[in-house]
Amino acid sequence: MQRDKDLSDFPIQYIRGVGPQRAKLLKRLGITTVKDAFYYLPYRYEDRSNLKKISELRYGNIETIIGKIVSAEIIQLPKKNIKIFELILNDGSGLLKGKWFNQPFMKKILKVGQEIVLCGIVKRNPYWGFGFEMDNPEYEILDNTNEYEVQDMKSGDSSLIHTNRIVPVYKVTSGLSVRQMRTIMFNIVNSHIKDITDPIPEEILIRNNLSSLPESLASVHFPDIDIDLEIFNRGVSKYHRRLSFDELFMLELGLAMIKQGKVIEKGISFNPEGNLIKKLIDILPFRLTDSQKRVFNEILEDMKKPHPMNRLIQGDVGCGKTIVAIMAMAVAAECGYQSALMVPTEILAEQHYINIHNIIEELGLKICLLTGSINTLRTTRETLRNEIASGEIDIVVGTHAIIQESVVFKNLGLVVIDEQHRFGVMQRALLRKKGINPDVLVMTATPIPRTLALTLYGDLDYSVIDELPPDRLPVQTFLFSSRQKEPVYNKIKEEINKGRQVYVVYPIIEESEKTDLRSAIMGKNAFEKFFPDFRVGLIHGRIRTEEREMIMTSFKRREIDILVCTTVIEVGVDVPNASLMLIIHAERFGLSQLHQLRGRIGRGSYASSCLLIAYEPYGDEARRRLNIMVKNNDGFRIAEEDLDIRGPGEFFGTRQSGMPDLRIANIIRDAHLLNIARKEAFNLINKDPYLNNNPLLRNAVEKFWKGKIELFKTG
Repeated sequence: MQRDKDLSDFPIQYIRGVGPQRAKLLKRLGITTVKDAFYYLPYRYEDRSNLKKISELRYGNIETIIGKIVSAEIIQLPKKNIKIFELILNDGSGLLKGKWFNQPFMKKILKVGQEIVLCGIVKRNPYWGFGFEMDNPEYEILDNTNEYEVQDMKSGDSSLIHTNRIVPVYKVTSGLSVRQMRTIMFNIVNSHIKDITDPIPEEILIRNNLSSLPESLASVHFPDIDIDLEIFNRGVSKYHRRLSFDELFMLELGLAMIKQGKVIEKGISFNPEGNLIKKLIDILPFRLTDSQKRVFNEILEDMKKPHPMNRLIQGDVGCGKTIVAIMAMAVAAECGYQSALMVPTEILAEQHYINIHNIIEELGLKICLLTGSINTLRTTRETLRNEIASGEIDIVVGTHAIIQESVVFKNLGLVVIDEQHRFGVMQRALLRKKGINPDVLVMTATPIPRTLALTLYGDLDYSVIDELPPDRLPVQTFLFSSRQKEPVYNKIKEEINKGRQVYVVYPIIEESEKTDLRSAIMGKNAFEKFFPDFRVGLIHGRIRTEEREMIMTSFKRREIDILVCTTVIEVGVDVPNASLMLIIHAERFGLSQLHQLRGRIGRGSYASSCLLIAYEPYGDEARRRLNIMVKNNDGFRIAEEDLDIRGPGEFFGTRQSGMPDLRIANIIRDAHLLNIARKEAFNLINKDPYLNNNPLLRNAVEKFWKGKIELFKTG
């Protein structure tokens, strides 16, 4: 008997009705094996079980009827290269015309005298002026020789696939119809459901009231007639719940195993005297919040332990995550170890470098910036790499360029990763390999619910900086149309006359034939003309790092009144005197990006405002984003709305590199189930760290995480 462990090796082309050509089409859908097919679920279901008489039909409804074919002809439309196969069906109560466009082969399938089932949208017949018609309806031949009438996998009774039941609807590709796909899926379920074995321990299934795996797979593909259609279409039936649990459980088992492996690894036990930390706190121009102190103490306790720290810091824009990370790097430096700060973009790397190098150097430490394109001179790159390898440089700030093979650290002790949601498990692992089990600290300004954070970063401990500095006032946000510029300009004058400064953010650097968006370069010229008495600066991503640093320094020294910019200032910029931000084409920015930009103001003790100018026309989704910005300052609330608008996949950027894909489960919809899966997974790994007592489950986890990360180093 073919067992489940082999279904992932059973090629789809050998299933009845597939063959080599259709196998190529199915490959486009990610289906190459029988196991792939089992987990390729319908995206919706239709109720075709309620048979109607033709005389009872209503226009516009999806209806199912049975009748006898009394006419079947191919019609050639005059002056058009279109052939229509038409049949007329009679059920004793009335007549109905069925039409299929450019499918003349249908005449060989549907013939006069056959009794058939049709399902489709009922239309008025345009030629008769009355009566009913269906275009391209689903059909079923009620005939003992019908290839689509097969033995039902549950009862053994004869069962129709496409009509007279709850019918699954699959997403397909060009060259493959939904009808063909449904037949293939029925053949797979009918032939191989008996080969499915359940890898999850029975006590976990019983404890969480989960149905069996074979029953769940059979039922999500071809449900019984008495199901709740709405629940199935939402993907939350008890059978969907079981399959979602499996994915979440496999995900959490892998994360638990990664974490378990780190716990038993030998790491660096940092034992600082505290002199650098004291000096750092003394030179800061502000006082740490209680939340910052608490999170740093959690980090310090981790760093003192003899195994590697793996901790996530989560906090809203402006809460002071970076200074906590600098404090951790100071601990590493005092103990004789190097630190690396890795970020996803060159601009963010530059901003971090610009903002922290003065503090670092005042502590007597040496810092460098390492990215793919900034250090273009070969001699410069080689010099930096030599200084990193010799230990002369204490802190390296950079992009993924840090994890290149050519970059070698003398004694890397701490890895800090910012904007963690843009990196994955594998990239963290590569950076850790630059040292001997260094401590890892990751940061994100994307506020997400704790349960979801534990999913994305389940191999990490979790800290939250949940307060802003005490002198911060909430930023007020106002929405204007492109025609309401006068009150906007008046507000700019008012703030500058008070001694404050202004950011003006544009979506692009310069005009382009491909877009009608206003640009930063055009904006600088316009603001210089409109405000001749004010000093206007310009900063964007194409300006060299050194020049950008000079411009930002001038802005901080109040030598610039209006700084026209792009999203280069989205992160890492801290100018307390800036109290006003104007965002041009706000309808073009994402919600989290708008929130990040707004976080650049309100950093002093002054009342601050964010003005959004939106250009019509824009859609309902953009309108919703803008209204959320006006009404909310809370990053967690904004993140929840952003998740709701974009969905989890887009919200977290591209797929987590190094994380398995979730094909069935949805971490937002299934948040409660995720929490259960996490508890069960971590409990099981505590008892059986390498699943040696659960070989079927171990095999399933290995396949789920295949090629993603090396989980099973021992055991």
